[in-house]
Amino acid sequence: MKTFAVPNIYRDIQKNISGTVTPFQIKVPGSKSITNRALLLATLAKGKTVLKDVLFSDDSRHFLKCIQELGFETEVDEEHHCITVTGYGGRVPRTEAHPYVGSAGTAARFLTAYLGISHGTYHMDASEQMRKRPMAPLLASLEELGCEIIYPDGSDTNAGHFPFTLRSHGFGKHDITINIDHSSQFLSALLIASCLDEEAFTIHVEGSHGMAYIDMTRSMMEQFGVKVEQPAPSMFRTGAGQAYHALDYRVEPDASAACYFYAMSPLLHIPVMVEHIHFDSLQGDVQFLHILEQMGCRATESADGIWLAPPKDENFHGITVDMSACSDQAITLAAIAPFADSPTTITGIGHIRFQESNRISAIVTELTKMGIRCQETANSITIYPGAPKPSCVDTYEDHRMAMGFALTGLRSDGIIINNPECCRKTFENYFTVLSECIDTIHRF
Repeated sequence: MKTFAVPNIYRDIQKNISGTVTPFQIKVPGSKSITNRALLLATLAKGKTVLKDVLFSDDSRHFLKCIQELGFETEVDEEHHCITVTGYGGRVPRTEAHPYVGSAGTAARFLTAYLGISHGTYHMDASEQMRKRPMAPLLASLEELGCEIIYPDGSDTNAGHFPFTLRSHGFGKHDITINIDHSSQFLSALLIASCLDEEAFTIHVEGSHGMAYIDMTRSMMEQFGVKVEQPAPSMFRTGAGQAYHALDYRVEPDASAACYFYAMSPLLHIPVMVEHIHFDSLQGDVQFLHILEQMGCRATESADGIWLAPPKDENFHGITVDMSACSDQAITLAAIAPFADSPTTITGIGHIRFQESNRISAIVTELTKMGIRCQETANSITIYPGAPKPSCVDTYEDHRMAMGFALTGLRSDGIIINNPECCRKTFENYFTVLSECIDTIHRF
């Protein structure tokens, strides 16, 4: 599928809907963030961990192939969304290997940290996209801990990026400082591996974005048996003598994926339910529902999940919102913002310039092509109301650009998504599911 022409279904909905509408209900795949953390934690535990409702996507398959390359025994049942991993209590079975992480940022950062404090030689490589993404803060921390970082041909021209070789010798010291301005994954990676130190391990943090993902990491570490203390806002300490335990572990539905469908509520003025999404989720993106509430929607939680009702009148409101805690949804909000009744300003998102694409630039470029007025700063975007013109949306090999801007086309004529298959990174059948949703909504 080279392109996807998004049908404008808004007019049909307005013609056909009258009175009370049954909530549109959908099930989404398992969480990418939880799946990849659980895979790493399973390798660090001792014994067999059974992971259920896991996400199978490009990212998780790359992570899975990496742990197999490292010698971990796995049993994989894609049909039933299940993976069994035999862990060795922190020991990596192979002392030399060639892990290829593809474009998976979690695999890139988490495995680099784990292997960087192990004992062995690991030749790390990634896709062209991931080779452009930052790794320098994590690699600098590993060097401080005693790991040797060797670049191809002995050159430092690409220092701080893939590819590189890790020659690791365990923990050379027991405290470290890490800067997370570009990615909270650097901190998550070190936290997960920290309990392998025989002594207490302390991490000092520079920067503060993405703390919802740090909360997720700490919660999952505790579920597997390791507790991290936070003596100060910028300090984390893992006590000595702790170890991960093998579990039967069920992965939550992907709150990030759910948000695309929840955004249809104000956009199309319909009620939406996503099964088994709850406000007590480990995932920070569930906070996006509160942002939609600020825009006029109404959320109600039940045993089956959260359903979101649209604003009482047809309009939804522009807002100013700090999205540092759920920045993966900045594209989602930007994609529906032109239809709000006032400007929308998204702040706290400077770091998304360093993700799968320069997301701030990509948002502004694509909305401008549609005739929508935008203003950007280093850390924010303001989007003004307007009627989007027909446009081919470039997706920059960024799954969230493809999924998010498909929403714009549901209420505009002539929106075509280029390279929709980039969604295979996290939600490989997104456009099939979206088409099924469109058919269901047409039957209202």
